[in-house]
Amino acid sequence: MSLAAASIIDQLTTLLGANSVIGLPEQMGNYLREPRKRFHTGAAAVALPASVEQVQAIVRWANENAVGIIPQGGNTGLVGAQVPLRGDEVIVSLGKLDRIRAVDTAAGTMTAEAGVILENAHKAAEAENTIFPLWLASQGSARIGGLLSSNAGGVNVLAYGNARELTMGVEAVLADGRLYQGLNSLKKDNTGYDLRDLLVGAEGTLGIITAATLKIFPKPEDYETTLVNIAGPEAALPLFELLRARVGGRLNAFEIMPHLGLEMQLRQGMLDADPTASPSPWYALIEVSRMAGTAPGALQAAVEAAFDKGLIDNAVLAESLADRTRMWAFREQMSEVQSKEGASIKHDVSVPIAAVPELIAEGIAVAERLVPGIRPVPFGHMGDGNIHFNFSQPVGADPKAFMAENDEKLHEAIYAIVLRLGGSVSAEHGIGQLKVDLLRQVKDPVALDMMRAIKMALDPKGILNPGKMLG
Repeated sequence: MSLAAASIIDQLTTLLGANSVIGLPEQMGNYLREPRKRFHTGAAAVALPASVEQVQAIVRWANENAVGIIPQGGNTGLVGAQVPLRGDEVIVSLGKLDRIRAVDTAAGTMTAEAGVILENAHKAAEAENTIFPLWLASQGSARIGGLLSSNAGGVNVLAYGNARELTMGVEAVLADGRLYQGLNSLKKDNTGYDLRDLLVGAEGTLGIITAATLKIFPKPEDYETTLVNIAGPEAALPLFELLRARVGGRLNAFEIMPHLGLEMQLRQGMLDADPTASPSPWYALIEVSRMAGTAPGALQAAVEAAFDKGLIDNAVLAESLADRTRMWAFREQMSEVQSKEGASIKHDVSVPIAAVPELIAEGIAVAERLVPGIRPVPFGHMGDGNIHFNFSQPVGADPKAFMAENDEKLHEAIYAIVLRLGGSVSAEHGIGQLKVDLLRQVKDPVALDMMRAIKMALDPKGILNPGKMLG
């Protein structure tokens, strides 16, 4: 028989102390409200452990009492993995586990606890003249544990990889309360299954990550950044190939955005000035790192070569930090501005890089056929094939009616194109509770059986983030 909410609160208070448990619904708001406001379920309680030992105590108690627990970092996830599904779960916020345990520049690693805010991880690395290159718009609130649990991507995946590739090892509390002590910095360790990779990206369904050993890199001496005009995604592909051939691994980012996104941001007053050289149907934001001892000008030379080949018709190079900041603001505010423009139907998808132009062309065509007046706003990581294929409501449309009438049919249409092109229906946001049914439809049945077997082996009572990912 399941515990009543009052009993859960009392027992957690005994375990952690009164100041580490939130039991009143009116005080849980910040832990329940996720960015897209799609999920509105309450929780039995919020637990605020201050140590790994307290996390173990909570999990051990939950396992003994069959209470579902939801690990939560900065509550910035976009698919609902970090918020309740049923209403009887306990949210376990890792915010108090926020120490940088060590920075080892010789090994190129930093050990950070799960509650460390990404921006603070950046500062800790930069204090040692290094960088931790996981970079995304929510870095002021997103926390390491959540970023690893969702295998976050961001704008530097092209050069440095996603969260999984930036993780050397993890420490995690398992469903029975035992601590997996996998914090190592070995580049070579062929001693069986890679448990790190199992836990990173598992969205808290196999264990609660409490700390991680992360890769850090030498800090570039400078960055060269440009915003170039392109006719469309089909022109971005040869431009990307040219850049990659000329600057190789120094190519940090290659992002594409449509002119509509710029129009929206200027209309909403989100940019203090137009960062582009001139109006264009599409833009590509390109950034190259320059390491100490190397000469500047590699990006400018590549841009000139692109002009000669007719791949671009105008460009502006960042000449100051303010220029670079404005260019990146244009890219990073693409999602936020759509919220100011009304309702938005969003897709986080990936396809092989060569298929990006086809994905965008076909997706826009089918959307405009299904919903006259819809405003397509696809943008994102051209360099790794991850496009945020978003659609804003027609001007003047009723937001609720737009979502009710079009959400499901647009998802079906876009996902059909993505799958036909050999892509993924979740590139960097994860599955959470939003895409559980979709995962069942598109995932290889053998892969699903393997995933369920792993879940049953590590969490036989199903207490870790119940209902998420596998349902």
